[in-house]
Amino acid sequence: MNYVYYLTNVDSSFHYVGVTEDLGRRIAQHNNGEVQSTCPYIPLKIVYYEAYLSKNDACSREYKLKHHGSVIGHLKKRLKDSLKLATI
Repeated sequence: MNYVYYLTNVDSSFHYVGVTEDLGRRIAQHNNGEVQSTCPYIPLKIVYYEAYLSKNDACSREYKLKHHGSVIGHLKKRLKDSLKLATI
């Protein structure tokens, strides 16, 4: 499986979208400070993920979330209550 995931920190001031084949391992890497771009924001919580059989599909979705503002905007609207809960 290939996963597209959405992380936030405890005060929701930082958001991160990534793609991986091993979701548990990757989240652990983020929270262990092994990912330079997220290290200053740990601890991080996973708010949302999508699973894909195709790596190309997962990478395409990650790209759209990162580079098309309206796509991530729609996702944030759908997750508004989950994003609030992530700060608790």
